[in-house]
Amino acid sequence: MAGPFYAHSLESKDRAHWQPLPEHLVGVGDLAAANGAAARIGDLARMAGLLHDLGKFDPDFQARLAGSKAAVDHSTAGAYEVRRLAGVQKIMAELIAYTIAGHHAGLPDGSGSQGALTERLSGFNPARLAGGWRETLDLPAGNLVPAWLKPPEDYDRTGFRLAMLGRMIFSCLVDADFRDTEAFYAGAEGRKVDRAWPALADILPALRERFDTFMDGKSTSPGPINTLRAQILAEVRGRAGMEPGFFTLTVPTGGGKTLASLGFALDHAARHGKRRIICAIPYTSIIDQTAAIFREVLETGGEQIVLEHHSSIEIAAGQESGEVTRAVESRRRLAMEDWAAPVIATTNVQLFESLFASRPGRARKLHNIAQSVIILDEAQTLPRNLLIPAVWALRELVECYGCSVVLCTATQPALEASRFPLKPGARPHKLGLPLKGRELAPDPATLAAALKRVTIRHGGAMSDEALLEELSTQPNGLVIVNSRRHALALFRAGQAAGLEGMVHLTTRQYAAHRRAVLADIRQRLQAGLPCRLIATSLIEAGVDVDFARVWRAESGLDQIIQAAGRCNREGRRRAEESIVTIFEPAGYKPFGEIGQLAEALNRVRMRPGEATPLDSLDAMERYFHEVYWAKGEEGLDTGSDGARITPRFSFSNQTGVSLAYRSVAGAFRMVEEGMEPVIVARDPEAKALVDKLGIPDIPSGALARGLQSYIVQVTPRDRAALIEAGHVRFAETALRAEQFAVLQSPAHYSDAVG
Repeated sequence: MAGPFYAHSLESKDRAHWQPLPEHLVGVGDLAAANGAAARIGDLARMAGLLHDLGKFDPDFQARLAGSKAAVDHSTAGAYEVRRLAGVQKIMAELIAYTIAGHHAGLPDGSGSQGALTERLSGFNPARLAGGWRETLDLPAGNLVPAWLKPPEDYDRTGFRLAMLGRMIFSCLVDADFRDTEAFYAGAEGRKVDRAWPALADILPALRERFDTFMDGKSTSPGPINTLRAQILAEVRGRAGMEPGFFTLTVPTGGGKTLASLGFALDHAARHGKRRIICAIPYTSIIDQTAAIFREVLETGGEQIVLEHHSSIEIAAGQESGEVTRAVESRRRLAMEDWAAPVIATTNVQLFESLFASRPGRARKLHNIAQSVIILDEAQTLPRNLLIPAVWALRELVECYGCSVVLCTATQPALEASRFPLKPGARPHKLGLPLKGRELAPDPATLAAALKRVTIRHGGAMSDEALLEELSTQPNGLVIVNSRRHALALFRAGQAAGLEGMVHLTTRQYAAHRRAVLADIRQRLQAGLPCRLIATSLIEAGVDVDFARVWRAESGLDQIIQAAGRCNREGRRRAEESIVTIFEPAGYKPFGEIGQLAEALNRVRMRPGEATPLDSLDAMERYFHEVYWAKGEEGLDTGSDGARITPRFSFSNQTGVSLAYRSVAGAFRMVEEGMEPVIVARDPEAKALVDKLGIPDIPSGALARGLQSYIVQVTPRDRAALIEAGHVRFAETALRAEQFAVLQSPAHYSDAVG
């Protein structure tokens, strides 16, 4: 064949320094196979790596490397040819074809949308490739089907299982492609790339010793609650030898779930050779709190063991596609894309949207999730409309990729398979998980009674005036309502009424400001100063505050119990005096899903002939069944586009696989869409980061991560109005495009209300 052929060029016209194409293909194949080892898909990943840039054997692409401006699709050739290779099982060839076709622009849909795989394959001309390419590659021979790949118990999950396998191959490929390309350019420029993190297995003995030392220090604190926390921890760690799989950790608020789950994860990883500990948290407002605890326990002497990954500003999608060049590499690279750290604190959004992602940058981390211990903190907060696909994804990680998953919460969602009553011969409920006998906590019902610190009562309909009148009798109180609008109105009414110590906490404040507000609240409470906090639900899950009284607007029972966890948190007061009042907010009727959850709560509360306490495990189980059965399977499996998620991954022996990767990635959204970020650069750190936006060598990703604590999400209409009035403008558009919208008018941000 004519040649030589190259994968990547340099500005130098001396081709002796360019990267030969066979070298790149073999290098990516080797790296992809290594990436796939833990997931037991090394051969599949190697095949994808060897064929991913096959289209670069097209003379037109070689001309492009030499300076031609002609556009060349080099990602379809390998997808086309892998389906023609003898000996490759048809379904495996299809999965590899999806991954190769999408290794730059993202995993495509199989059909029915622009850029779909079938459309691209039908339009490809194999005559464009230089003859003889097969002789340059030592392709894997024989059966590529993983030995572990078996049909799931529920046959409906077959297409979903194959789709997850395709994403794992894709992750291995795009990470290997990125790293081989990065290594080539770094070598050409004399740069050293240091991405090394310590392997968890190498440092586990030291981490467990540090954990023990830390907990020994806490054991010197007297009190019945600390004694009970120590007992819980001992029981939980004692069960770390159980076989990997699903676990529940049901501990009331204040029982030490965070440290107990970390202790279990360390011990379980040591016993079963797990590669990583991943803690997923529902809210960015508390992730830094959890990450700080992990660092305090596990890191010494400036070590980097814990990776904190959450982002409120994403790199523009356009920077993730197209051929990799040094000119754009630094702007599109996110240091946290591959999750190579031994311990990771992240958000549910990052974890689950990555599991359903089609973009290379978002999906690149998936192979590193294999063989991990995954802690789902506040598991009850998973969005109900996406609960079935989320649960199915967890099942794939456990059943196929060696993960253990801990559902960690005070309000355990009722997902145990045997609790879903089925008619004889009926297929299992899509939500059912094998949780029987997998509880880590010692006797959750007894724990709930022992850690009972509040009395929940129903206050009926209450106006803002009535609320403030009750709040005026209690200098230390918390009111939680369902909307930012209501919180702001109530706060201003409290100020107008002259109530001392009024504080407002809202997502209208940027995260760093909220942290400062919370620090001030804790100081006030500790000093016995008046503190009357008006907040939205962001205060509920995991925020360490301790109020004497709490008022909570009607919502779901899980939210009520979480709100109750902010009352008498340390057990210093009698439960009978620590009142949590559920009220119906007059003039602010619960809307949407909140209204539906409030109705489910009231059905449990007013069940005839029964007086089950709302803070009991029985009430919680009944509540979740009310929610799940009321919604039905369709209501638990609906994307943002209104269509179901799971049926879009299908398989049949007659037609093979049909995988709507791109459509599902767009529809699987765990956060409210339509909100846009505005950077509030009041703090010195934020101002310094905004100043650095004009420095070309600093990647946008690094700046975005630094600025994520200084943004407020607003509606597109509000941001457009602010921009038109000159109060907000995009910074450094020539370099950063319209990514960083910065507030210009300080008067538009208030310390009190954001």
